[in-house]
Amino acid sequence: MATSNGYGSISSTSLATAQPQPSGDSSDNVIRTKILLVGLRKSGKTSIYETLFNDCDPKQTFYLDTSTRITRHTYDTAIPLEIWDCPGIIAPETLGGQLSQFSSLIFVIDIQNLLQEPIAKLVDWVAAVYRYNPLMNLEVFVHKADVLTEDYKWDAFRTIQSRVNDEIQETSEEYEQISVNFSLTSIYDHSLHESFSKVLQKLMDTMPAYEELINVFCANSQSSKAFLCDIKSRLYLATDASPVDTQDYGLCADYLQMLNSFGPLYRSATASPPRHRTVGALHSPPPELSNPASPIVPLSAISSASQTPKVQVFPIPSTSPTPPTRSSSSASNPQPEASTGRQQKLKNLFYPSASTSLLPSSSSARTLTYYLITPHLALLTLLPTSVFEDKRGLVEYNVVFLREGVQEIYEVEDELRRGG
Repeated sequence: MATSNGYGSISSTSLATAQPQPSGDSSDNVIRTKILLVGLRKSGKTSIYETLFNDCDPKQTFYLDTSTRITRHTYDTAIPLEIWDCPGIIAPETLGGQLSQFSSLIFVIDIQNLLQEPIAKLVDWVAAVYRYNPLMNLEVFVHKADVLTEDYKWDAFRTIQSRVNDEIQETSEEYEQISVNFSLTSIYDHSLHESFSKVLQKLMDTMPAYEELINVFCANSQSSKAFLCDIKSRLYLATDASPVDTQDYGLCADYLQMLNSFGPLYRSATASPPRHRTVGALHSPPPELSNPASPIVPLSAISSASQTPKVQVFPIPSTSPTPPTRSSSSASNPQPEASTGRQQKLKNLFYPSASTSLLPSSSSARTLTYYLITPHLALLTLLPTSVFEDKRGLVEYNVVFLREGVQEIYEVEDELRRGG
C-alpha cells in the first residue's frame, strides 16, 4: 500500500505516465480476470479490498493511508484475479484504451455524498466504457451504508440510483444500452461480501458447471442450502438453484471466519502419516446403489432401518476420504506432465471437515458443515440435523464426488489460463 504524501500534489498527468504498482506475485504467467476499482477520494475503495482479501478488521480500515497511485493486487481463487485499486483523482482518460483489458468496473459512491460530483464522474466512466469496452460489467457500490439508519439508507440508495440513471439518459441515448447494477454495501456486515460475490459470479465462465454439481449434491443429500466459498475472502462463488437467504449466507461466512481464525491452532490426529487408513469401501458403493451416470448417492435410496447392513458407514470427524482416481480416463487421455502434477497434488491433499449444530433443542434443528474442496475453495452446507446424524457417511460419500468434479473443472480452467 502506497503511503500518502499529500493528495494535492498528485495530478492526473503524473498518474497517466505512472505504471501501476504490483502487489503480490504478478510474474506467474497466468491470464487473470481484471477488475477496476474506482471512485472519489475517501469513498472506501481501499477499505473494500483490504476487508475482503486481506482479512483486515473493519475497525482498522480507519487507519489506512489514502491511495495516491494505482495499485495492482493479484488474488487466486476459482479464477485468478487482478484488482486495480485506483486513487480518487484517476480519470477515464488516464487509462484510455486499457479499459478494454478489464472485465468489470466497480464504482464506489459514499452514501453520504449526494452532491453532483460523484454522479458526474460515474457518467464519465460510463461514457469511457461505452467507447472502449461496451461488454464490461458496470457495478455501483453505494458504500458506507452503516452510517445511516435502515429507513434513511434505503431512501439515499434509491435517490442515488435514480439520479445516476437520469444523468446517464440525459447525457446520451446511446448510454442507455449499458446496464448498470447497483448494490448497497458496508464493511460492517455481509452486504459487501454478498455484492462482491455476485460480481465474481458474472466473471466465471465455469459457474454453471459448479452450480450443476451443487444442485445434484443438494438434491441427493437433502441439503437445504450449499455454498462453494473462497476460503480466505469468504465470498461465495456458486450456490444451488434455491434463493439465497442473507441470514443463511451470514451464518456460513461467520463460521468460515471462525475456522480461519482457530483452525491453524489445531491438528487432527488422522492427518499424521502413521494414522492414515485406507477406506476402500467408500470408493465403491454397493451394487444396488451403483449408477454410472450419477456417482452421487441419493439418501432416499437407503432406509434408516436398513442403512447399517447395506452400507458400511465410516464416521470421519475431521477429514473426508481422498477422491478416487479414474485410471481408465487417464490412460486413454494422457495429460501434460505439469497438469498431471497439479492434479496429483490436489488428490494428495488433506481434506479437513467440521460441523456445528444450529438450535440443537429445536424440532427444526440444522447442522452447518464445512468441507475443504481445493486449496482455495470450501463447501458449506446446511443440513437437517437428523439427516446429518443418521446418514453422515453417505453425505460425506457424496462430498467426495462433488470434490472430484470441482477439482476437474478447476484443473481445466487453470490449464487454459496457463496456455495449456
